[in-house]
Amino acid sequence: MKRISVPLAALLLVGLAVALEEQSPKCTVSVTTASGTKARAGPYCTGELIFEDNFNTLDFETWEHENTLSGGGNWEFQWYLNHRSNSYCENGIFYIRPTLLADDTGEAFLSSGTLNIHGGQPADQCTSPMFWGCERTGSPTNLINPIKSARVRTVNSFNFKYGRMEVRARMPTGDWLWPAVWLLPKRQVYGTWPASGEIDLLES
Repeated sequence: MKRISVPLAALLLVGLAVALEEQSPKCTVSVTTASGTKARAGPYCTGELIFEDNFNTLDFETWEHENTLSGGGNWEFQWYLNHRSNSYCENGIFYIRPTLLADDTGEAFLSSGTLNIHGGQPADQCTSPMFWGCERTGSPTNLINPIKSARVRTVNSFNFKYGRMEVRARMPTGDWLWPAVWLLPKRQVYGTWPASGEIDLLES
């Protein structure tokens, strides 16, 4: 009886080890690195999901809103701001909804008014003063940005080097709009834009 029980025990142990190995494949360490307040400590396994947002709510600790008229150096026609008329989550979808500034101010304001967005509270402060980004005065040949919209970034919450990114989005249609998903550097290592690089996932 002893000769039979020992081989059976060994067989069970071998079988268990194989099953565990199949359930827990070995991790191939990835070259991906990540940092930020929402980044998990690495190293990471190849193919591992390290950041995800299904937009059940709008997490302001993850998504930082810009507040600027600068147009990112492209003279975009948007005033990017943090307002729930322009950015909100509903049914697991993050909406960026453009609205007309003239609906708030009247058409004449675009060509003759002054818009100052310096702000007194930290949450209201202008985020980019370049290209007259914090204050503009309209004229018949140089209108104040006619569209209110949103531009969000994860520069402080999550940034990564090497990896694959997937975004599922629908693009709007209309005048004055510049919908885009960009990967931009956290630090301007080689100089200001575009010297330090830009990867466009999409522009429409």
